[in-house]
Amino acid sequence: MAIVPGTLLIEVCVDSVQSAVAAVKGGADRLEVCGNLGVGGGTTPTVGLVKAIQTVVPDVQTMVMIRPRVGDFLYSKEEVSIMLDDIRVFKELTQIRGFVVGALTKDGRVDVEVMKLIVDEILPLEICFHRAFDMTRDPVEALSDIAEIGGISRVLTSGQKPKAPEGLPTLQKLFNIRQKVVDDPMWGLTIMPGSGVNGNTLPSLLETLLPLGLREIHMSGGKWISGGMAFKKSGMGMGTDKDTEWSVWRTQEDEVRTAKEIATTMYAKFASSPAT
Repeated sequence: MAIVPGTLLIEVCVDSVQSAVAAVKGGADRLEVCGNLGVGGGTTPTVGLVKAIQTVVPDVQTMVMIRPRVGDFLYSKEEVSIMLDDIRVFKELTQIRGFVVGALTKDGRVDVEVMKLIVDEILPLEICFHRAFDMTRDPVEALSDIAEIGGISRVLTSGQKPKAPEGLPTLQKLFNIRQKVVDDPMWGLTIMPGSGVNGNTLPSLLETLLPLGLREIHMSGGKWISGGMAFKKSGMGMGTDKDTEWSVWRTQEDEVRTAKEIATTMYAKFASSPAT
């Protein structure tokens, strides 16, 4: 699926074929494919999942998360090696647009040395620095570190708050700084708000950030739904939250469609405004 110039791109994170189909039917322009989205923010998906999604929705841009485990973003040498190997396998076996990844130092800065290794392995494909950015000690410092590494296409961030609407002041600051440090407004490092983005929160985000250069947003549009098990072993579980033990995380087509409609309408109004 080609992105139409002059539109606001909607990226949806998914961790199943069913969610991918729902996202695309709802109007997603790009998919971020992960594993285990409902637990700890997602991990590296299997090659099988990525290939299956590409089979059922072949014309949609696909980004793949590289994250070897849940938890923090301070990785050992062995974990970095795993990440690099996963990138090589995906590049060889699948036709993807790029990868979503991030690594930090123990004192809360972007791990520049590790990221350089990862960037070198990924290029010439796209690279998104994911919400590890929101765990850094200083967002301005982190943005500067990422810009200096080079080769990174975008930063996914909630403005260092649990949800992007709460982080709107920081997002504004980051967009303003980006305008000063990035030479190419179309192809340089972009900022993509994510977390808590839905039909209710999107209007205020767009109203504030469109004039600052917002051109893409990230959402899940997902929720826990009942699984198909008729028999549920009493007193047994696999260590997940008891309220979701027998549930499955699924992207909701109507949630994506609502966001897409709002984004399309508001962007068209913004683009036609004399002020732009």
